[in-house]
Amino acid sequence: MSKIYLLNDNIHEDVHNLEVFTIKYLKSDINLSKYDALIFTSKNAIHAINSFNTNWKKIPAYLIAQKTANIANSYGGNIAFIGKESYGDGFAKELINILEDKKVLYIRASKTVSNLYTILKNKDINIDELIAYKTICKQNNKLIEDNSILIFTSPSSVECFFTNYIWNKSNKAILIGETTAKYFPKNIKYLISPINSIQECIKLAKKLLI
Repeated sequence: MSKIYLLNDNIHEDVHNLEVFTIKYLKSDINLSKYDALIFTSKNAIHAINSFNTNWKKIPAYLIAQKTANIANSYGGNIAFIGKESYGDGFAKELINILEDKKVLYIRASKTVSNLYTILKNKDINIDELIAYKTICKQNNKLIEDNSILIFTSPSSVECFFTNYIWNKSNKAILIGETTAKYFPKNIKYLISPINSIQECIKLAKKLLI
């Protein structure tokens, strides 16, 4: 029977999770009191820093999108700005004028696909980085039904899927955005969601199953 597989742990109706990676938080004793602003481009960055330093809640947070802001808000964070751009590079350009007089900390993964730090640094923003988490591929031998649709939500989901599986030509791939597409094998056809969100990926997948 054809199914929709989402390659992360987010739960959605009529969608099966295929978890191919896990997140490991990287503890730090960093002193956050010297910063005027924190940049978050993912929910995992928020979960990570909250696991070892809850003082982040006192500092104005600049968040890439509403969903990331929702996570910050759930912890009681101090939300200062929510970006309109869903990609790191575009978000960085939104921040240039806002952060020009601030001491900034960008909290991120060990691997990133955007040039946010470099863009801001080159515009003379006083910015540091904190690597707060990393992605680890999981061993996964779960059977994937033929003629199914797989939703890839990040470059890590692409990397870790192809660490575990050989592509079945009967299946279809939906990618959340252009950044993820850059890491997808060029010899496999795929569709990119018109809007960069998991919900839109799922909508597209359900249309394809009809």
